[in-house]
Amino acid sequence: MKERELSELRREYAVGGLAEQDLADDPVRMFRSWMHDAVVAGLHEPNAVVVSTATPAGVPSSRMVLLKGLDDRGFVFYTNYESRKGIELTANPACALLFPWHDLERQVRVEGTTTRLSREENQAYFATRPRGSQLGAWASPQSQVVPDRASLDKRYDEQAARFGDDEEIPAPPSWGGFRVAPEVVEFWQGRRGRMHDRLRYRRTAAGWTTERLAP
Repeated sequence: MKERELSELRREYAVGGLAEQDLADDPVRMFRSWMHDAVVAGLHEPNAVVVSTATPAGVPSSRMVLLKGLDDRGFVFYTNYESRKGIELTANPACALLFPWHDLERQVRVEGTTTRLSREENQAYFATRPRGSQLGAWASPQSQVVPDRASLDKRYDEQAARFGDDEEIPAPPSWGGFRVAPEVVEFWQGRRGRMHDRLRYRRTAAGWTTERLAP
């Protein structure tokens, strides 16, 4: 695609708007409402979220994961603690999330601080995963350089033989969840003329406050 063609890609946003009176009392309740809308609309993997991390020196990186938990304490996703994001979050727990719900002309942005889930919480969720995904967690040295695909398949086959067909598979020690405790949550709704609605929750000592941002 030529650069000129890229510059001409555009669409008008006209699905709806977002007013202050539409907001719930707190961002978790508001997020649940929008997630419900995304599920009802039939979006593909509505819980897909871009996770952005940074090294202590400020070098950023982003990748897509799946949101697997949400409560008043925050947003939960799982990974290998020895992956790039795991290492970066251990050294620098600041984190940003982005839910890109294009078909609804919506985005949700979250900024917060991460903590690791307990071993008991990790095991409880790991037990609900498909067996193939459990084996994959043991087989993959996530983010490490590997020689080829065949070496990954060999590692997977070795783990399948190790645990057999019936043995319960525990969560690997290096695998588990992060919970992102939100400090800032922005709800973005597309509008005509690029005059989008951006309403933001910020955590304060007195609780959540809301404010409108210019698009």
